[in-house]
Amino acid sequence: MQDTPRIVVVGSINMDLVTTTETIPKKGETLIGEKFQMNPGGKGANQAVAAARLGVPVHMIGCVGDDSFGKDLVQHLIENGVNTSNVEPVTYITGTATIIVSNQDNRIIVTPGANNYVTADFVEKNREVIANSDILILQLEVPLEAVQKAAKIAKENDVLVILNPAPIRELPDSLIELVDYITPNEHEVQLLLKNRNIDEIKNKLILTQGSRGVVFYKNEKEVHLPAHSIKVVDTTGAGDSFNGGLAAALSKGLSIEEACRFGNAVAALSTTKMGAQTGMPTEAEVNQFLKSLEQ
Repeated sequence: MQDTPRIVVVGSINMDLVTTTETIPKKGETLIGEKFQMNPGGKGANQAVAAARLGVPVHMIGCVGDDSFGKDLVQHLIENGVNTSNVEPVTYITGTATIIVSNQDNRIIVTPGANNYVTADFVEKNREVIANSDILILQLEVPLEAVQKAAKIAKENDVLVILNPAPIRELPDSLIELVDYITPNEHEVQLLLKNRNIDEIKNKLILTQGSRGVVFYKNEKEVHLPAHSIKVVDTTGAGDSFNGGLAAALSKGLSIEEACRFGNAVAALSTTKMGAQTGMPTEAEVNQFLKSLEQ
């Protein structure tokens, strides 16, 4: 481990196209939306920003298109303290996520675009920054071969690996073996455990349950941390905020229980504002919130 904690994120960089509506349209139906916003997103970029806002040096490895979205997204990462030396523009469109927000919930369609250029070869080209990090965060919005390559490089160099398995797909055992912590939500865990016994992975498992909080395992026993009672505006990016908060806390030497508590608070605060990255709290805001809970 380095004296200065450092997190590397290999993952997606998207522009979120967010429509807020009172009712989700039915098949063939057209409705008038209430509001439209374009917000920086992508699960990888979200988690990088979440960690960087919490006072941890973060490097992002990913690809954007050679369009206005790509330029804006890179600039936004820089403004939020994320090192973008390993973000590469490619001759293609930037990834997007179409998000419908209704009744404090969301539905999301991701179009990968330039994120598909994050290949195993691209990750290998950025081997050094992974090898020299303390923690690697991964998700599944880039090709699986890239995720596996990044995890392998990390393990070869004693780097802790956090995998957020979203959007969920069937994962090979070889990848799960390389991961220190895996952080599915309550829907993703069903497919994750489809052909596995929970006992096989429970020491790695950190389950995020939205309004029901977080579950992890300590000394083979299940521990449940309830969600915080807070006024919810937009849940987009809450899971990414948790992962960024979890990684930031672990990089500062907190125990897994302390890190889950910290990540839980980060996720709660992120839901009080619109947008994924725009709603993510700073270290000072999280510490103030946690302090208020003790009073």
